[in-house]
Amino acid sequence: MQISIVLGTYNRLNYLKLTVKSIRAELSLFNCCSEIIVVDGGSTDGTIGWLVKQKDIISIIQHNHGKWKGAELKKKSWGYFMNLGFKCAKGKYICMVSDDCLIVPGSVKNGYELIESKMLNNEKIGGAAFYWRDIPGPDIYWVGELFNSTYLVNHGIFVKSIIEELGYIDESNYKFYYADSDLCLRMNNAGYKILLSGKSFIEHYSHANSRQRKLNSVSVNEDKKYFMDKWSGEVNPVNPYFNKDTLEIEFNDLTGTYLQFNKAKLLNTSVVKNRIINFIKKILGK
Repeated sequence: MQISIVLGTYNRLNYLKLTVKSIRAELSLFNCCSEIIVVDGGSTDGTIGWLVKQKDIISIIQHNHGKWKGAELKKKSWGYFMNLGFKCAKGKYICMVSDDCLIVPGSVKNGYELIESKMLNNEKIGGAAFYWRDIPGPDIYWVGELFNSTYLVNHGIFVKSIIEELGYIDESNYKFYYADSDLCLRMNNAGYKILLSGKSFIEHYSHANSRQRKLNSVSVNEDKKYFMDKWSGEVNPVNPYFNKDTLEIEFNDLTGTYLQFNKAKLLNTSVVKNRIINFIKKILGK
């Protein structure tokens, strides 16, 4: 097994179907033994029923919402769910994406080949970050830069053996945010590079299930404080979510990947309109 695609999901069935469709198309592009692993947090929108019918998907169901025997379920962290998928994965590499994303054709293949070429030269590699953007928007994709040429893998590939060596994602001290940044910095401190995969791109629709996103955001300040307290003693203060700490690249996706959201009538037209207006204001300096 060469590569495992791992993603978590909760009540985003229509988006998940498109994400899986793009994963399947991507994996068909190169001759590589692979698997798809989806970790569901207890969806109630038909996701679980759909997943168990997909014979090419390994489904992990870990209820994280609602009540059980009259008591509220104790909510697990994002890291807990991702670690379930990571530990299940059999691939040499783990590609982490989200259930509200589409993979631009060739991206996983390009990232895989980049890491393989570096490892053949005996370089110590921990992973490769994919460029991504929130759609709809301008053709500018970005990767969060931490420090010392260490990059944040929001979406991208990790070397599984390195994740194992470092003890996986810290699932105890982060509820939802910054755990991925922490993992990348731990890789850097252990001497493993995070590469920039300049030919790998992800289309991310941040308004999918916006209600759940707001609930996840409740922990952002607490997660940020722990992260900054732990890492701000390094050479430079680190916060990958500041715009000034990003690396940007312009890319024109000739395949029009993000239009799949539009064809499925999943794009909110008011969101599209507001993003266009804000972009024009930014260009005009207003």
